[in-house]
Amino acid sequence: MAVAAETIRLPGERNSLPAKIGRVAARGPLNILLAVIGVLWLVPTIGLFITSILPLSALANGGWWQVFTHPSVATWSNYDALFHNSGLLTALKTTAYIAVGNTLLVVIIGAMAGYAFAWLDFPGRDWAFVGVIGLLVVPLQMALIPMFRLYDTVGLFDTWYGIALFHTAFGLPFAIFLLRNFFVGLPKDILESARIDGASEIRIFVRLILPLGLPAIASLAIFQFLWTWNDLLVALTFGQSTTPITVFISGQLREFGSSLDIIAPASFISLVIPLAVFFAFQRYFVQGLLAGSVK
Repeated sequence: MAVAAETIRLPGERNSLPAKIGRVAARGPLNILLAVIGVLWLVPTIGLFITSILPLSALANGGWWQVFTHPSVATWSNYDALFHNSGLLTALKTTAYIAVGNTLLVVIIGAMAGYAFAWLDFPGRDWAFVGVIGLLVVPLQMALIPMFRLYDTVGLFDTWYGIALFHTAFGLPFAIFLLRNFFVGLPKDILESARIDGASEIRIFVRLILPLGLPAIASLAIFQFLWTWNDLLVALTFGQSTTPITVFISGQLREFGSSLDIIAPASFISLVIPLAVFFAFQRYFVQGLLAGSVK
């Protein structure tokens, strides 16, 4: 008993000042390492932003880091000229139409299909889900030429909704797989109680499944939006005059290879918008990653 009594620690000892200092000192090297990695990770983004506010004459004479020795060279004239560029504004609107439109379709259809595969009994359900999983391994590049011919035939070529539908088709297998696995882990008693109370499947889906599945749905929406916003291959294949922001930037790079005063601001704008979307829904994204890790 005496030995056991000696090992007992009072609760206040963990919250004492020496204990706090000791814990901070123990985590100090790790925190410093993470801070250094974070700064190094941000260097390209910071360099891109500084490049976007430097005039072309300054960029020709040195790198972006010269702004630290000569801050007066920085100017916002690049952004002023860019936002008066009708081509960029059209590209931003086209990208928003494609990214938002296909994200909404993927989330809505994927959530309904995921609920059906998780909680509804219908003939061939398991085999259909196996087919969905099989579609996950189909490379996007295999469908470019066949879909190009189909789009040219039905009149979807060079339209923003044609590009959005292509992204929707290739985003749905992952969406159904992700949401089905999340929905199947929801408590069965809640759904049975709702059915006993006379709730229809549509009401259960809208009032129970969607609120409970919000973390997974938000994570899916973030992924789909980022994938679509940053796409270049599909937009180049199915667009000619319909040019998203990635195609606009690549076109400027080919046409004006040394015009960093145009390319850098457009690239930074293309970077900021998905970052803003990610940080706006970061809380739901983290919840979606942690969903199902603990019971």
